[in-house]
Amino acid sequence: MKRKKILFVCTGNTCRSPMAELILRSLIKKRKIKWWDVGSCGINAEIGGKIAQNSKLALSEIGISSDKFAPKQLNQKLIENSVLVITMTSSQKQIIEGCGNVVCMKDICGYDVPDPYGGDLNTYKLTRNAIYNACEIIINNFILNYKENL
Repeated sequence: MKRKKILFVCTGNTCRSPMAELILRSLIKKRKIKWWDVGSCGINAEIGGKIAQNSKLALSEIGISSDKFAPKQLNQKLIENSVLVITMTSSQKQIIEGCGNVVCMKDICGYDVPDPYGGDLNTYKLTRNAIYNACEIIINNFILNYKENL
């Protein structure tokens, strides 16, 4: 069976989408779900950048390492290789929705995930928690119900 991929997209791929990628990957591994992978990228990612320090701290607090993470720029191939592309906000969805199977967090869990960039650690923890809840919904409502010919 071919691996299926979910791609998270945010602005710079340093705060929200890396947290979403690493949280969902952790939940998939914990639940022993096979054949799924997760990636992330940014609409305006800075190549050679790194995950935001507060994202790193918020993740490490729940036992998730981000040491190997490196931001990636969004491109059509990443979208084409994904069964589902999830943006953090409705406005990001509008930018790329003509490119493939694109939804936004609001479509999944009822809320956009605002950018915590420049905020304090508590802001990043709130963002992490919102993303964590959305990832649980993604597993229960999409991954576990996925049919090859949707």
